[in-house]
Amino acid sequence: MKKTYITTMPNHIGAFLKASECFAALGVNITRVSYNKPVDSHTLFIDAEGSEDQLKAADEQLAQIGYLQHSDSAKGIVLVEFQLRDVPGSVTAVLRIISEYRLNISYISSQENGSEYQAFKMGLFVEDEAVLRAFLARVETLCPVRVIDYNHSEKVYDNSIFYRSFVSGLMQTLELPEESRDVLLVNSNMIMQLLDEKGLSPYKTFESISRFAELLSACRGSAFSPRISRHKITENTQITLIEPPCGSNTAILQSGNEVLFIDCGYALYRREMEALFRRLLPAWDGMRKRIFITHADLDHCGLLPMFDEVLASAKSAECLALEYEGKPGFREQNPVHQPYISICKTLTRYAPPKPEKVQALWDVPGEQETPLAQMGFFCFGEMCFEVFQGAGGHLRGETVLIDFTHHVAFTGDIYVNVHGMTREQATYNQYAPVLMTSVDTDPALCAEERRAVMQRLGVGQWQIFGAHGMKKDYQVSEDKTP
Repeated sequence: MKKTYITTMPNHIGAFLKASECFAALGVNITRVSYNKPVDSHTLFIDAEGSEDQLKAADEQLAQIGYLQHSDSAKGIVLVEFQLRDVPGSVTAVLRIISEYRLNISYISSQENGSEYQAFKMGLFVEDEAVLRAFLARVETLCPVRVIDYNHSEKVYDNSIFYRSFVSGLMQTLELPEESRDVLLVNSNMIMQLLDEKGLSPYKTFESISRFAELLSACRGSAFSPRISRHKITENTQITLIEPPCGSNTAILQSGNEVLFIDCGYALYRREMEALFRRLLPAWDGMRKRIFITHADLDHCGLLPMFDEVLASAKSAECLALEYEGKPGFREQNPVHQPYISICKTLTRYAPPKPEKVQALWDVPGEQETPLAQMGFFCFGEMCFEVFQGAGGHLRGETVLIDFTHHVAFTGDIYVNVHGMTREQATYNQYAPVLMTSVDTDPALCAEERRAVMQRLGVGQWQIFGAHGMKKDYQVSEDKTP
């Protein structure tokens, strides 16, 4: 079995040697090591493989030598700002109190600004929160003082115990449970390591994760404001398109008394989306809820547990079943995409649907030889779609619906209306390409699929519903190749 150890080591010669000797003596194999001193001078990530008994013994030995910290450890760096009079010796009294409380200074920054005061910043290594509170109370008798939020400070001021401070900020932003801590720690480090090897600044990586989490959080509650538009197909059929700031669109196809949902967004917004569904569909509580998914990415599937019936391709159903069993889905089977997806699942509280809810209606037998392959038909109310499967350029199992009679296409992420996004959608969509290096499994193949979709469209005025951005109106004339 495999396990990732998040170790806190002393910053001196032989620290890693001591851990390595521990693993070697137990017959445990080290499969990955990640340490970046400019990022964090104490935290070392070690992936190890061994038997359950061997890894349990390693737990005990690493704890004995002080390399494993409990998640509730109070150790960390606190950035404190003192408003000191700009006169000789003003900082001396503060330094004496710091020495009295035996706090270690890891960072100092101050510069005169032409006023009578200086904003004097210090990073203090704190092991006991009670000591910090007592220290602050004492200093307040001398000068105004405030604690600055590490994750929102203007620059990185210290590299000790960075990961724990960083992850604590993520958890606070999205009100996550304690059990999410290690997942965020390990996968934030893995993204950093992957992108660092490609020449991207580690702090750019951490900033992108932080901004992504802040954006997810900022769109909750009363700030959840999707763009909603209605599109008439026939006298008895219409499509309501819901475009949230973060995550995929949700389309509601209504034909007569029938209702079908196409894709859904993040689990994080379940309360907001459920309230919206009730407003748009007065019969929501008593209706049988059916949904079709274009593919099994978590930003399209977060709300699936709300539905009674999930319609999907065989490959998408396979992916959802793997996730339900606690195994890596198709995205997480890609080493480059896995860390981001694991973080995203944690931040958005993703949970796959029960397999018995999922109906695998379509498949392409054997090896798919073309970018886009026809694999069946699907009729709903007045509409009849041909069902096509992409070759996996974006994600295996990706599905496209085309109604050639009514000139309507649902294209998932194979084709999205990039130029039709709101400012919030465009901001959200800039982070995944950075943290995953590409949102597509195979960008060149996805481009071929996109061309194949457009070439399938016959002459006439088309309404194309991608999974991000507004509907695309697209004209195909007899003398024009799409």
